[in-house]
Amino acid sequence: MRYALLINERPDAYVGLDGGQRAAITAEYLALREDERVLGGERLAPAATATTVRAVNGELLLTDGPFAETKEVFGGFYLVEADDLDAALALAARIPAVRMGGSVEVRPVTRR
Repeated sequence: MRYALLINERPDAYVGLDGGQRAAITAEYLALREDERVLGGERLAPAATATTVRAVNGELLLTDGPFAETKEVFGGFYLVEADDLDAALALAARIPAVRMGGSVEVRPVTRR
């Protein structure tokens, strides 16, 4: 079964880390990409680069940047093929954002 691992990071998770620490965390993310169960994934640009699209009274409303104050921001995702939810959760637990105060939402991918 396919699962999306949706990575939510604390906006300040990397503050105070030196270059070596940042490189080590990046290496962990890249190592996950090498797991044969990982079908793909991407890191997103910072939330401040986002544009939010809404419909208000039948008209489009565009808002620059993040729309709401949050403790976490969507930072990226992996698409994985796992035997079951437990296997997908084990992969999610390896994502650095988890130990850095963020979270990973594991959601089954439906096929139509």
